[in-house]
Amino acid sequence: MHVHILGICGTFMGGIAALAQAAGHRVTGSDKGVYPPMSTQLEALGIGLIEGYDPSQLDPAPDVVLVGNVLSRGNPVVERLLDSGIPYTSGPQWLAEHVLRGRHVVAVAGTHGKTTTTCMVAWILEQAGLSPGFLVGGVPADFDRSARLGAGAPFVVEADEYDTAFFDKRAKFVHYRPRTLVLNNLEFDHADIYPDLASIQRQVHHLVRTVPGAGRIVFNAGDPALEATLALGCWTPREGFSHCVAAEWQARLATADGSRFEVLRGGRVLGTVAWPLMGLHNVDNALAAIAAACHAGAAPEAAVDALCRFHGVRRRMELRGVAGGVAVYDDFAHHPTAIATTLAGLRGRVGGARIVAVLEPRSNTMKLGVHREELAGALAGADRVWLYRPRDLGWDLGAVAGAIGPSAAVADDVGALVEALAAELAPGDQVLVMSNGSFEGLHGRLVEALRAKEGA
Repeated sequence: MHVHILGICGTFMGGIAALAQAAGHRVTGSDKGVYPPMSTQLEALGIGLIEGYDPSQLDPAPDVVLVGNVLSRGNPVVERLLDSGIPYTSGPQWLAEHVLRGRHVVAVAGTHGKTTTTCMVAWILEQAGLSPGFLVGGVPADFDRSARLGAGAPFVVEADEYDTAFFDKRAKFVHYRPRTLVLNNLEFDHADIYPDLASIQRQVHHLVRTVPGAGRIVFNAGDPALEATLALGCWTPREGFSHCVAAEWQARLATADGSRFEVLRGGRVLGTVAWPLMGLHNVDNALAAIAAACHAGAAPEAAVDALCRFHGVRRRMELRGVAGGVAVYDDFAHHPTAIATTLAGLRGRVGGARIVAVLEPRSNTMKLGVHREELAGALAGADRVWLYRPRDLGWDLGAVAGAIGPSAAVADDVGALVEALAAELAPGDQVLVMSNGSFEGLHGRLVEALRAKEGA
């Protein structure tokens, strides 16, 4: 079967492409500005890529077209697709029908931590010899790909609450029909899709309704929004986790930065996790992953041990380089809660060292200014703050800098920002760069500038 994918370079649709090819299909795809890292991964797989959305890409007609949620009515290839009568569907629907059916689906949902927790579950199941399939929205450090079919019964999928396609406005995750569901946390996000938190809660409740009575829901016991959502109705056994409140799965911290902790189930110590990750949010992610993996077939003690060999996900507190005694980290944080918890994790690791936070407010929610009143407080854990102002930002970033005080500054040009940072940074400084995009290669450019400064 010839499967053609519109919007193929997104992490989700690129993963679908890899799964479709592994299943024996001929796969092609297109995107606006075919871009790495997904374009590089797909080209390495021999998947044909087309730049742009010219309607001619549907000649000759593929057997089915998978439409990514970046495509909308009015797009030339979408209009041609609808006129042609070629069969089409969404990525989540195709995944559900062609990959997930008959598998033990472990779905990981929540506002924060989905990618990391999904990778943790897959890694635990792999170490348990269960050969899981998986699809994650990032690049795992412990696997050589972001998606694979797997030979075993479990399939672990990052369950995104974003909408499915222009013709299906339900959240992606309602398609997955999980047997094991992780609910990490729940906050307002995706303001371009949802008007308020209640509308996201309704989508999560739809997901909860699909989990069978013989399944399991693993949820953050310290999250009031999740508690309220589950109170709408739940027909599946639940297991709570938390590092800070009473729950079936708990952690006993051995270090302030979360790099070492005991895992307890029902008060019984199962073992100790000692790993390179940091932050209490990752402690919660670990508890959720262990609980979910155990329901999917892993032994509890072995699950704890497996996380000691887990190395994380690219762009989640990833150390990009050390130059001139300055450490430069890359993180995906783009929500005030994620920003605050990431800074707290780094503070727990580096103690009194100076932390310089560099933020690009790039997500659709950030560009709409929904969280602008919370940003100053979220960045309070840093000693110095640089805010980058994208050209299409529709609100005053200077007001955030003013609320932070004299330790904050605003930059309008990435090149100038690199120069300013390189000039002021000193040995021992910890630079945390936060963006859900490439940030015009700021991380690498800053490391090179610091090396040049060191050699001058």
